[in-house]
Amino acid sequence: MALFGKPKYTIVRLKKKDIPDGLWTKCDNCSTALYNKNLEENLRVCPKCNFHFILNAYERINMLLDSNTFLEFDQDMLSKDPLNFQGPKKYKDKLAQDMKATGLREAAVTGQGTLNDKKIIIAVTDSRFIMGSMGSVVGEKITRAIETATKDRLPMVIVSGSGGGARMYEGMFSLMQMAKTSAALYYHHKAKLPYISVLTNPTMAGVMASFAGLGDIIIAEPKALIGFTGPRVIEQTIRQKLPPGFQRSEFLLEHGLIDMIVQRKDLKSRISELIGYLS
Repeated sequence: MALFGKPKYTIVRLKKKDIPDGLWTKCDNCSTALYNKNLEENLRVCPKCNFHFILNAYERINMLLDSNTFLEFDQDMLSKDPLNFQGPKKYKDKLAQDMKATGLREAAVTGQGTLNDKKIIIAVTDSRFIMGSMGSVVGEKITRAIETATKDRLPMVIVSGSGGGARMYEGMFSLMQMAKTSAALYYHHKAKLPYISVLTNPTMAGVMASFAGLGDIIIAEPKALIGFTGPRVIEQTIRQKLPPGFQRSEFLLEHGLIDMIVQRKDLKSRISELIGYLS
């Protein structure tokens, strides 16, 4: 009879120190504990509240491009320190710190590959490296990628995750990149080639005011922060309370700044469809 009297489940109580690190992630939006393996399988989107976690540049590329088709451009290009910037932290020290932390050499990764067997040129900015801000190297890499797309008559896809805008450590050298990338896109557009801009959380300031805002089609992920100046600075400047959801994807779609909001799991297929239509 003892056999039939055993409880159906065995409850094991683990102390916090017995739980291995790196197995769970707390959702930044709803605070749900998410098993990392399941989170990765869901493309780092919370299954409970649909919060889209930030992806790094290579995660984006692996998600969008067909396996083993990515050929990277300009891997060895490194930033200089034209102003000998000193500040609370020297620019050279900041670059070295973020290189070590991210494994990247700069905030942009560019190259070519295929997306559902369609050959494209792609550029991705990574918010982990000085907030994905655009210095002279980021601007040069993106410009070269656009020029390659124009020369080879290929679609251009840029995925922007740049919360830092223009990189003011480099002063005017950084601001020049806004005009340079925009000019390259003008010639790409003049050649009647498609450019799809994908805005992710966050896409702000000089990046949004240049190449990120110039797509033939502008796509955003859900609830991404998109704009020029942050909401807090705007409120302090105009001394008014901003409407709910201001500068989020849904608000900007309603007001005509972007063309569509696409769930991360649908992004590859939607871009593929658009390239087919625009080509």
